[in-house]
Amino acid sequence: MSIKQEFKDARQKFRLLSFYQRFEHLVVMFLTALIVVIVVAALWTLTLKIFFGLVLSGGLDPSDYSAFQAAFGMILTVIIALEFKKSLLVEAEGGDTVIQIRSVVMIALLAICRKVIILDLTETDALHILALAAAIVALGVIYWLIGVRDRSDEAA
Repeated sequence: MSIKQEFKDARQKFRLLSFYQRFEHLVVMFLTALIVVIVVAALWTLTLKIFFGLVLSGGLDPSDYSAFQAAFGMILTVIIALEFKKSLLVEAEGGDTVIQIRSVVMIALLAICRKVIILDLTETDALHILALAAAIVALGVIYWLIGVRDRSDEAA
């Protein structure tokens, strides 16, 4: 299918929407465009920091734990933004609520995992680490339950 035909189909579907659905669709598209700008800027910054820090100056030592934390923290930030954009696009296409809930839980898991990676264990108390572990377990169970529900819906 050509791009011209895809735009034509999208315009026809847009005309069938109610006023509020059109408004919602435009807001989602605007947010998606903003997230794309954020992802491009974050990716550019990540590339420059790694390239100039690692390649040119030799100051970024990948075996250094703090450098590892910073690099993977930035990478996970980009991944979280991409997942968020993907969930907005699913919403724009009128996707299933199970996919939306799974996407929100996945974004939350990614954000907490990013927090764990960039966490300085020397300055963090045990209660804080326990709370993060409990949140990861709870979100993991929710993600698993959504998958079980999705598989049982497909089987039925």
